Amino acid sequence: MVDHAQRLADRVWQRYDRKERLIRYAVLLATLMVVFWAVRDIDIFWPWVWDAPNQISNLGARMWPPSAAGLSGILNALLETVHIATLATFLTIFLALPVAYIAAQNTTPNRACLWLGRFILVSSRSVNTIIWALLFVAIFGPGVLAGILAIVFRSIGFIGKLMGEAIEEIDRRPVEAMEATGASKAKVVAYAIVPQVMPAFFAIVVLRWDINIRESTVLGLVGAGGIGVILQGAIDTFAWPTVATILIAIIVLVLLGEAITSLLRSKVL
Repeated sequence: MVDHAQRLADRVWQRYDRKERLIRYAVLLATLMVVFWAVRDIDIFWPWVWDAPNQISNLGARMWPPSAAGLSGILNALLETVHIATLATFLTIFLALPVAYIAAQNTTPNRACLWLGRFILVSSRSVNTIIWALLFVAIFGPGVLAGILAIVFRSIGFIGKLMGEAIEEIDRRPVEAMEATGASKAKVVAYAIVPQVMPAFFAIVVLRWDINIRESTVLGLVGAGGIGVILQGAIDTFAWPTVATILIAIIVLVLLGEAITSLLRSKVL
């Protein structure tokens, strides 16, 4: 009896039993093997990696101090970047809301529309903004139009998916009450669905506008307008002080966008 009590006292509590620990170790080993295989397969030139700190130091020395030359052009490009993000967000609203409506299970007219809406949302989110920009630059040529359309086609998936989820989470009782009175479909949407999703709508649009500002800063690298065009030109001509000025301007723009969106969301929510 004493020996049994002593054995119970000597037991140490463990979160996982022996089988679970072996499974966890096997998963960890498999993960490490996959990571090792991936690193070997991408063929990294390691001398460049080890020399990266020196290169960063040299590049920083060439960038400092930032150059004020062409500051007016940089500011105009920043304004163009904001215009791209704002116009793209505005256009996305008119395209994404119908898609969100047919992609929500409780408002879609039929299964075909449901899968069509979800296909559009998945297709939009599957392609990166830069890829969309490259496509539209090839179609419309370099310029702001390609950048706006690239952000629009990328933003449809974001706004449409979140708005579709917001529509699916609405309270069905106001909808059923209006349908019971014989209200038309348009009135049901306007008076029973829209009021419930308006807070989510404003929050999603403001958030997407903030994201679009960030994304529009790099579209110029592929010729789709904005501050990225000047940045690419400065890099190509090794004008590193100008590159530093542009990078600082982009950081300031992103911070201002973050502050504005935080203020707007606090007012809405």
